[in-house]
Amino acid sequence: MAIKDLQSTKLDNIDNQKFLPNLNLFTMFRLGFYQMGLGTMSVLTLGVLNRVMITELTIPATIVAVTLALYQFMAPARVWFGQMSDAKPLLGQHRTGYMWIGAIFFAVTAFFAVQVMWQVGDSLRINGWTNPTYFWIGMLGLMFIIYGLSLSASSTPFAALLVDISDEDNRSKVVSIVWSMLMVGIIIGAIASSILLKQVGVEAPLETVKASINSLFITVPAIVLIFAFVGTVGVEQKYSRYSNRSTIANREDKITLATTLKILRANRQTGLFFTFVFVLIISLFMQDAVLEPYGGEIFSMAISETTRLNAVSGMGTLIGLGTTGFLVVPRLGKKNSLKVGCVTTVISFILIVMSGFTGKIYLFMSALFLYGLAAGLTTTAALSLMLDLTVAETAGTFIGAWGLAQAMARGLSTVIGGAALDFGRLLFDVPMLAYGLVFILAGVGMILSIFLLKRVNVREFQDNASIAIAKILEGELD
Repeated sequence: MAIKDLQSTKLDNIDNQKFLPNLNLFTMFRLGFYQMGLGTMSVLTLGVLNRVMITELTIPATIVAVTLALYQFMAPARVWFGQMSDAKPLLGQHRTGYMWIGAIFFAVTAFFAVQVMWQVGDSLRINGWTNPTYFWIGMLGLMFIIYGLSLSASSTPFAALLVDISDEDNRSKVVSIVWSMLMVGIIIGAIASSILLKQVGVEAPLETVKASINSLFITVPAIVLIFAFVGTVGVEQKYSRYSNRSTIANREDKITLATTLKILRANRQTGLFFTFVFVLIISLFMQDAVLEPYGGEIFSMAISETTRLNAVSGMGTLIGLGTTGFLVVPRLGKKNSLKVGCVTTVISFILIVMSGFTGKIYLFMSALFLYGLAAGLTTTAALSLMLDLTVAETAGTFIGAWGLAQAMARGLSTVIGGAALDFGRLLFDVPMLAYGLVFILAGVGMILSIFLLKRVNVREFQDNASIAIAKILEGELD
């Protein structure tokens, strides 16, 4: 197949798309319910379980961080699940079947993970660091591995669905709404957790904590499942352009994992942007593993109070996501907006450390809100830049690569944050200095990401990508 034949086929498919309905605003928001559920689940894992394991069950932060990060380290499976959803329909659909089954699995697995967590705490208290404790820690790790695979099986086809059902003129709207709904889910999860855990005080008996957490991990995942079904039912059948969008879709049985990897390696800018995203995400979310314990240990907050910390930063992020695309990026540009976001994040980390030394909760809350604004600005600018570094013929492949970078970085950021806290405790007798080390490392990483951003060149990517991809497809498909 010649390159000009690929281009001709693409034009024919574009003509066929004219007969498909355009995605309306209501459906965009309905799709956001699925992402909102993922945001709510993230609060349960990082916002509740890490606090309970570190503070209430006295499990070392490094072990907690590594265990929780395992679900992020399952991110390479995203590529495989993406290939599966391309080539093998499930329940009669390319994307929706994988999304629904994945959602069922991660909701159920989350509850079982909590039950194993209690066994870890009981074994550690009764048996100490012996084989039974190591066994239960291994089982907890297995639960989060299954949880991570379930998330990959559902979230990757969901991202591919967003590409399938959108066009160039409305794709940015879809991304903006869906990612804003993700933050709404985080806020809802934080508020719901706070309400359901309100009766659990700082000195509450462990049995009271267990009952409340168990109830939380039954109620919220059930609601998330409902969101997943309501948000996606019927969307793929009505709006998907997958079957006639490109020559890749028409020859899906010939597209292999090796082909997708060749496409990713065809342009050096993909590697540069991958590295930038990796460092940026690690630095931006390193504090996730220690924020709630920080509030509990430094400011003597109860569990219900520390879960609200996500709502404070989440509200700032939501405002940042909702306004940046209209007010900041059009004026400063994507790369300059990213630089501003990185610098603002560093300032917020400095203020968080200052609040700990001064003991002023209002400064802590203000710094968290500023962090949220900076995260929203950074996320919007990075997503916009990502769309510039995506070619229509292989949009799913490139989005999968950025998603892989983000997920792996999120997992590593959790490990680094927990390990840095434990290392800080070894270096310093003052808890505030140990926590301060985590925020300082995160700030250094944000500065490093600014230097990496300077090497990202959108024009170079766009000039080289189409030719390289067409040549690879010509060789693979003929």
